[in-house]
Amino acid sequence: MSSDWPILNLEDCLDALIDYRGKTPEKTTSGIPLVTAKVIKGGRIETPSEFIAAEDYESWMRRGIPLKGDVVMTTEAPLGEVAQLGSEKVALAQRVITLRGKAGFLDSTYLLYLLQTEGMQDQLKSRATGTTVLGIKQSELRKISVTVPPIQLQRDAASVLSALDDRIALLRETNTTLEAIAQALFKSWFVDFEPVRAKQESREPAGMDVDTAALFPYSFEESELGLVPKGWRSSSILDMASLISGGTPKTDRPENWGGGIPWASAKDVSQAADSLLLETERTITQRGLEESATKMIAKFSTVIVARGATTGRMVLFGDSIAMNQTCYALESKLDTPFALYCQLQREIGSLVNAAHGSVFDTITTSTFSQSKVLQPPEPLLIAFEDHVNSLFQKILVGTKSLRILATLRDTLLPRLISGQLRLPDAETLVEEAVS
Repeated sequence: MSSDWPILNLEDCLDALIDYRGKTPEKTTSGIPLVTAKVIKGGRIETPSEFIAAEDYESWMRRGIPLKGDVVMTTEAPLGEVAQLGSEKVALAQRVITLRGKAGFLDSTYLLYLLQTEGMQDQLKSRATGTTVLGIKQSELRKISVTVPPIQLQRDAASVLSALDDRIALLRETNTTLEAIAQALFKSWFVDFEPVRAKQESREPAGMDVDTAALFPYSFEESELGLVPKGWRSSSILDMASLISGGTPKTDRPENWGGGIPWASAKDVSQAADSLLLETERTITQRGLEESATKMIAKFSTVIVARGATTGRMVLFGDSIAMNQTCYALESKLDTPFALYCQLQREIGSLVNAAHGSVFDTITTSTFSQSKVLQPPEPLLIAFEDHVNSLFQKILVGTKSLRILATLRDTLLPRLISGQLRLPDAETLVEEAVS
């Protein structure tokens, strides 16, 4: 029983604790991926965007080399985000500590999930210091109390939770592939103009039926955007989309909050792990909706963070959701939401570059109205929409499935970690969820 399990300091349960705080590596554009605090989110490591040179690796990692299965944890800004390393060779940045469970005593995968429990997170916060940003010293981290179940129970719990995470990761990879297919088709048709080039060279455009091919012209013409398919014109984004702003119900009125209406903030959009947003951190009531500037945004609208540190982050709403005033929603005027989303994915860099602000970049209505983009003929946009609709519908189904699995994982986690739920019962719940 859990009452008989030993309770030890974290340091007594580890074979390694690797801490690189106080050192700043020289970063490069390629080489060994650098795991920084900002890429450790939601129990996983996002794709690193920073690197160190391969020839600097040994000298930089003198305090210890991370191994497959090690747990990485952020020590501040934010505190307590964890993930597990795979087989890829990585370097560790500041504000990241690597933990390795003692062999045969504390399973590292079990430790990964243990650190995500409310009790462990509370311990981290209680030992942290700082007013603006919470951070924990290594000396305090070592004193965190750990209840250690029998090793087989640890492995059983970890196996169920990691299997769920593997299913979630597979769904995310599938969604990423489906979206990449849609984006590649958009690029082929509307950026590289491959069907037009094929017709200009008296070839049949690849991968499309005769009716769709007939919608593309046979030649190009000069425009303010350069050489474009004949008959296509430049326009602003607002010629193709309606721009919708949001609002926030009064926060001092409890009757506005906690209802059944999801309400998205810039945080929800910027921290979305998937391209479709289904759930939000906060919800509002019908009264909150009616007595504020917020409004319901249509399903499959593209939503962009318009101001703040994450300006330019964007998602598709996977359902009708309200939002606050730090975001803009764009709803297609042609009923081609996926074509609009693909175009905005390509234009977002230019929109952010055109933004302005004294502290943070701000995308305004004029940023959208002054944009110059190529607008294909409406029949072509509709044809594109028909081609990719099934891809995005599959992404929606996949996103809903992974949310169900994530909720199940979060429900099972404390029960498995504490020993309240054993392996057979947990496996039954998982099978019921995925059947």
